[in-house]
Amino acid sequence: MLVLAVDTATPAVTAGLVELEPATAGASHPAAARTIASRVRVDARAHAEVLTPQILECLTAAGRSRSELEAVVVGVGPGPFTGLRVGMATAAAFGDALGLPVYGVCSLDAIAADAAADLTEGAELLVVTDARRREVYWARYREGARVAGPEVCKPGDLDTGAATVIAGSASHVDFFDLPVLPVETPSPAGLVSTAATALLARVAPEPLLPLYLRRPDAVENSYRSLDRTGA
Repeated sequence: MLVLAVDTATPAVTAGLVELEPATAGASHPAAARTIASRVRVDARAHAEVLTPQILECLTAAGRSRSELEAVVVGVGPGPFTGLRVGMATAAAFGDALGLPVYGVCSLDAIAADAAADLTEGAELLVVTDARRREVYWARYREGARVAGPEVCKPGDLDTGAATVIAGSASHVDFFDLPVLPVETPSPAGLVSTAATALLARVAPEPLLPLYLRRPDAVENSYRSLDRTGA
């Protein structure tokens, strides 16, 4: 199954093509996700300009056509409002134009999926990404499952619980006294792996719902007035 994967929940604008195949008998994971082309550009202000060209570059680099795609997977955050909606709108547009199912996955879950190979037995993983306003988005994972989050807070207010390792934003992992795994943003394979069970079963996807976790940075003046007055 050829899957298009995109994510704009972090400053990294990510697009890729992933071959998803059922795992062989006796494998520890239900599916194998192999990236055949990817493009990543770290630029928090360029999501709209570069994402679609990156998708087209991946198709060209892999020698594949849009007609060969069978599904789309997109990170739905948590992430800043403007960047996040670019990725989700682009994924929805490709799905609509090509008649493909579009699966939304938590972007933090995709980072956790990428980090899973480096976890030791019994480890609990904390994933953090940049939420701006000196805050982080976070979630915790144990044995491949999310056990807390996603939430947003200041690093000093984050309860790390039983976390033994951390992954995510390079600018924020150092706020925590935990060993760091070298996974900073969602990869195409991580995104697809997160949705693998639904993809292979060809389950109808749920409607795309962004995980903003708070109001966007740019709000209408009426809301700003309410914030000031406390009404």
